[in-house]
Amino acid sequence: MEKLISYPISVIYYLCFGLTLVIFHPIQWVCFHVFGYQAHKISVDYLNFSLILCTRLLGTSYRFENVESIPKNVPLIFVSNHQSMYDIIAMIWFFRRFHCKFVSKKELGSGIPSVSFNLRHGGSALIDRRDPKQAIPAIKNLSEYIEKHNRCAVIFPEGTRSKTGKPKEFAQSGFKILCKYAPSAYVVPISINNSWIIVKYGFFPLGLGNRLTFVVHKPLAVKDYNFSDLIEKTEKAVVQGIKI
Repeated sequence: MEKLISYPISVIYYLCFGLTLVIFHPIQWVCFHVFGYQAHKISVDYLNFSLILCTRLLGTSYRFENVESIPKNVPLIFVSNHQSMYDIIAMIWFFRRFHCKFVSKKELGSGIPSVSFNLRHGGSALIDRRDPKQAIPAIKNLSEYIEKHNRCAVIFPEGTRSKTGKPKEFAQSGFKILCKYAPSAYVVPISINNSWIIVKYGFFPLGLGNRLTFVVHKPLAVKDYNFSDLIEKTEKAVVQGIKI
């Protein structure tokens, strides 16, 4: 029954979602080219707030736990499992004070109104997963950027989204580069739950009435650990917080 009801609701949702992307694309362009970084960031924040509102049509709600434990005025590396694109929308809006920048595949850097523009111009790292040599300087640049400006890099070490919510093994390379070139950063493990259920039928129709939860775990100072211990503690925290 849910799937049947979801067909017309999903059509309305995608119309609103697409219209939002189209409307905010020129707004981003003007903000970035005329007014600079801060105006562009605000436009991106409210783009994602608008996309959050669109998901309300699907009955989606959001809960964030332990956000107050995140250190302020220091570089941050958010390390999380990845279940759907709705992870990113929620993180940009609800973590907007931290200026989240993503390690993302380069294919998303073109062809998508608003999204591609932000990835190219907002400070994120676009990497070619088929060319590890290209990824190294891109992630290094992001590391140095967050170290200089006390901002936040977001990485999903699984490398791809989980279609069932079950976490995949963490890859080390990108995370390791972030830690190496942002030595004063704090790693913040985050467990995401129920995001995958929105796309449990695929991209059409969409799941209805889901409550997404984002659980922030104890931050870990990069300088206090060798990398093998750091990734072990980070992965353990993220995985233990995932409810299947």
